[in-house]
Amino acid sequence: MTIVRSLVLFVLAAVFEIGGAWLVWQGWREHRGVAWVAAGILALAAYGFAATFQSDAHFGRILAAYGGVFVAGSLLWGVALDGFRPDRWDLAGAAICLVGVAVIMYAPRG
Repeated sequence: MTIVRSLVLFVLAAVFEIGGAWLVWQGWREHRGVAWVAAGILALAAYGFAATFQSDAHFGRILAAYGGVFVAGSLLWGVALDGFRPDRWDLAGAAICLVGVAVIMYAPRG
């Protein structure tokens, strides 16, 4: 698997998980209704499958690396859909997480 394909899968997983959680939040907390919650549940289920298409066979490695993508993606989602403005510490933390993703997933192994 190429690094590009792997990154696309991480982005897809992030859209499903963050989007799913956001839809549940909107449906429940913002009182938009059960259809939003149901759509969120479906998106979260799709997230569960998206990670399985990574070529690495180690669940722990994939989910650990995805955690960094989730952190950065959550901040971007907040900017795009909730008017959130990250400060320099948010951005620094996200950058550190993404460096961690690169080390976990793409460092040369024995």
